[in-house]
Amino acid sequence: MGARNLTECLLLQLRQREDAPPVTERIIRNFLTDVAEGRLTRIARRLNMSLPAVQAVVDYIRTLDPKPGRSFGGGQENRYIVPDVIIERVGRDYVVLVNDLAMPRLGINPLYQALMRQEGSCDEATRRFIESKLNAAAWLIRSLEQRRLTLYRVVNCLVQEQREFLDKGIKYLKPLTMRQVAASLGIHESTVSRATANKYVQTPQGVFELKFFFASGVEKKGGAAAAESIKKMIAEAISREDATNPLTDQQLQELLQQQGIKISRRTVAKYRDEQGIPAAAKRKRY
Repeated sequence: MGARNLTECLLLQLRQREDAPPVTERIIRNFLTDVAEGRLTRIARRLNMSLPAVQAVVDYIRTLDPKPGRSFGGGQENRYIVPDVIIERVGRDYVVLVNDLAMPRLGINPLYQALMRQEGSCDEATRRFIESKLNAAAWLIRSLEQRRLTLYRVVNCLVQEQREFLDKGIKYLKPLTMRQVAASLGIHESTVSRATANKYVQTPQGVFELKFFFASGVEKKGGAAAAESIKKMIAEAISREDATNPLTDQQLQELLQQQGIKISRRTVAKYRDEQGIPAAAKRKRY
């Protein structure tokens, strides 16, 4: 049995249950958009119900699955990330290790090297062929080792710049650009970009894609704060809010400004949206 739309999908699930509040079906049929937008006051007024009663029905509706087909699998397998670099704490310091499982070391087959050293082991055409392949292999190995060294140097630079993040967590992440790292290492910005593309690092704070550390910042008293650290602060403030009187973006902006962070209400809304956190009107409970 299939459903043609979200309303039918929820009603089919509802009919298999016996514990639904009596008005649930009516709300699904007529007020689903209001439920999604958090307009519980409108539903209460139209149905002559109290707000707590409407809230109870909405909470029940949210226990239904809007996409039940996902339980049958979507052809996607779980993917496990193998970090390319590992940052480990040793005493008071941090050590950078390039993961050989993610970036194995290559070598040249000694059999072919031996052939080149032995007189008369092969004809001249074969010797030239082997020599060209050995040179190509040596060039590839040097290139990979150079990229490996660049990756190590970049991550080592991140350790120096993001010590507070490694010690205390995301709230202490500093804004940093590839250009700044490149200047510090004396290399081109594009070299940093190539060396870190699609690479992951394991840290005491979790596993992150390296591009996570190259983020814009927001002006802060005494320096600057990374966008990710601001997002963390917004999420924490919302997690502590009174659900019956949730914090608006304006109030969140004022809270951040009290901590010396200069940020616009629009940027607060952007960072909240990027974390999948609804606006205050949709978070409000009755």
